[in-house]
Amino acid sequence: MSTMDDPVDDLSVTPPKTWATGVPAVTHALEYALSQTSPRRTALTLLNINQAKGFDCPGCAWPEPAPGKRHLNEYCENGAKHIADEATSRRVTAEFFREHSVAELAGKSDYWLNQQGRLTEPMVKRPGATHYEPVGWDEALGLIADELRRIDPDEALFYTSGRLNNEAAFLLQLFARAYGTNNLPDCSNLCHESSGHALQETLGIGKGSVSLDDIHHADLVFVVGQNPGTNHPRMLSALEETKRNGGKVVAVNTLPEAGLIRFKHPQKPRGVIGRGTAIADEFLHIRAGGDLALFQALNRLLLEAEDAAPGTVLDHDYIARHTTGFPEFAEHARTTDWDDVLAATGLARAEIERVHRLVLGSRSVIVCWAMGLTQHKHGVPTIREIVNFLLLRGNLGKPGAGVCPVRGHSNVQGDRTMGVWEQMPQSFLDALEREFGFTPPPEHGLDAVDSIRAMRDGRAKVFVGVAGNFVRATPDSEVTEQAMRRCRLTAHVSTKLNRSHTVCGETALILPTLGRSDRDMQAGGLQFYTVEDSMSEVHASRGKLPPASPHLLSEVAIVSRLARLTLGARPAIPWERFEQDYGSIRDRIARVVPGFEDFNARVAVPGGFRLPNPVNEGVFPTPSGKAVFTCNEFTMPRIPAGHLLLQTLRSHDQWNTVPYALDDRYRGIHHARRVVLVNPEDLADLGLADRDRVDLVGVWQDGPERRAEGFTVVAYPTTRGSAAAYYPETNVLVPLDSVADHSNTPTSKAVLVRLEPAPEAVTAPEAPEALATPAAQEAPTTAPAPAV
Repeated sequence: MSTMDDPVDDLSVTPPKTWATGVPAVTHALEYALSQTSPRRTALTLLNINQAKGFDCPGCAWPEPAPGKRHLNEYCENGAKHIADEATSRRVTAEFFREHSVAELAGKSDYWLNQQGRLTEPMVKRPGATHYEPVGWDEALGLIADELRRIDPDEALFYTSGRLNNEAAFLLQLFARAYGTNNLPDCSNLCHESSGHALQETLGIGKGSVSLDDIHHADLVFVVGQNPGTNHPRMLSALEETKRNGGKVVAVNTLPEAGLIRFKHPQKPRGVIGRGTAIADEFLHIRAGGDLALFQALNRLLLEAEDAAPGTVLDHDYIARHTTGFPEFAEHARTTDWDDVLAATGLARAEIERVHRLVLGSRSVIVCWAMGLTQHKHGVPTIREIVNFLLLRGNLGKPGAGVCPVRGHSNVQGDRTMGVWEQMPQSFLDALEREFGFTPPPEHGLDAVDSIRAMRDGRAKVFVGVAGNFVRATPDSEVTEQAMRRCRLTAHVSTKLNRSHTVCGETALILPTLGRSDRDMQAGGLQFYTVEDSMSEVHASRGKLPPASPHLLSEVAIVSRLARLTLGARPAIPWERFEQDYGSIRDRIARVVPGFEDFNARVAVPGGFRLPNPVNEGVFPTPSGKAVFTCNEFTMPRIPAGHLLLQTLRSHDQWNTVPYALDDRYRGIHHARRVVLVNPEDLADLGLADRDRVDLVGVWQDGPERRAEGFTVVAYPTTRGSAAAYYPETNVLVPLDSVADHSNTPTSKAVLVRLEPAPEAVTAPEAPEALATPAAQEAPTTAPAPAV
């Protein structure tokens, strides 16, 4: 397909795969890489990705094995595609923008925009203009600085995604706070904010507690609400090691995922000529949003097992020494009703009891999860209940046990550690004040959802996005785009073209930056930067390729120059020195951020270092100094008759908002993205058939209906009452105000929809009641899920 073609869905369907990776993954990765650049450039990138002296994969945040234990090809299919996408030889020049107006670009698909190649020079769309035009760096940054000086600091937004490195993230938050605002929305707000809130409340630290070695040697690993085969494929290698060491795996998901059925490691003979490794010992085909009920049931079973054999099931010594709230939790947990559990989960009691027996036979247990849990209204209570489950048997702070929220983006954890959070604690702000001599604003800033509201309402006038594709990553696409267009100025620091560049404020800027794989030469010499993975490992990343254009600046340089132009000499922060020598930034980080003492020396060691986690030392930084058992009210999604609960998800050929092709081969979907996966029995109940054309109509209690048009129905083994479709095409259906309690995370895994035959109009029913209902209210109308 030509890069100038805007592809149209031409759906073909094959049976879903029952295994993942193997030789086809290698083939697909190489085909994509060679379609983007030369064999030599492909080899250079693949031999350096995730190596101790190479660069970190810009894709997922799964950790690498220790140096000396890494494979020469320490990457997955999707990582190889992502780095090939960044290392592409295609270029977007000023001539491209002369040929294509902003309006024309806005009509192009995400795939087409990405396929045009790397951005090469700063561009500006001036007020009233129809096209972007070239602009020098001084003028481009001066336009932003002038606008920032005209407005109140709290009318500015500084967004970042997990692509940013630690050094640039630290400077971005330092600039924002020296400017006078804590408006630092980030991609964590959209994905794992529920994890951070729940873990901070119960354990005192909003991060996972396990290492890669813990995964390898756990007796039992739960993989809940995540699809490792697509979103972080190297996790399958770790789970294979778990199985080879005698551990077991329980997969909990609304869809059967190929990677959790069987994994064929492409770098080992058994993965090439053998059958590979069966991963999940138990697959709980759960209803969307039923995970809270599942863990409440497991906790009740553990309490009852202790009643039957006192002193043999629970870790009473651990509970007494390290926790608070156990009596209240135990009393509450015993009220869990089995009818509620079975209705919420769609599982048979025998299935849950089989998993309970696996738990009883395991001395060390890890629970891993991703957005299948966090992006529900009750995401925070669900994760709190998982913590209860682990506390009961002392499965925190010991080898092979703990909590494992799996981040889906390279340095999203590092950005947060560096202070990119609208709610950083006062201790961090005090450390900034001591180090840099200014008083950061104490008031909490705006997260991603509240930033959209602020732009919509005219309370935010300048948007600066450092990496990411904000308008396609966020919910309620039409509302978000209208809000962005109300800004006086929008600026995006990017490597490639994306939809956010076509949604312009009165003045709009595209600021091209270096990629992870690019060499970063500054006045102080060749630079490297650092990242932090999902398991708190911090290591260096060194680009190897010549930059895509001589006009590119690093993210560190862009932030430093913008800060100098905006703030002048007050406060006295050495921005120019920071741009010249990233080591000087790390020296300051070492004095501000706990755990980074002697940063430059420690990160020079191959493989870097692991940040301390107090949970693993038996220390819980909660107000009580102990881990907290919580009482979580039973709740479940309620699905009125004639409706389904839609979850948005990625295809296999996709990274975040960017599709690399129109295929999802593990699920058997080819040459199309506007598809909706629905259980065959639900289709029959709805009077629909496989391959019918429908519109997806989002129904929200507090606002107008939202519509995504022209989808093809595919009969698929989803759980009864639930459906699935790809984002960002379905983000338009996620209401801005439908968010998780406590964390304000969009509920992208719980979108109430009905399917209307297209193109005929159908009269809409009245809006249903709230999705989450207490147990005492009416049970859902859907039937139990079929056995799988």
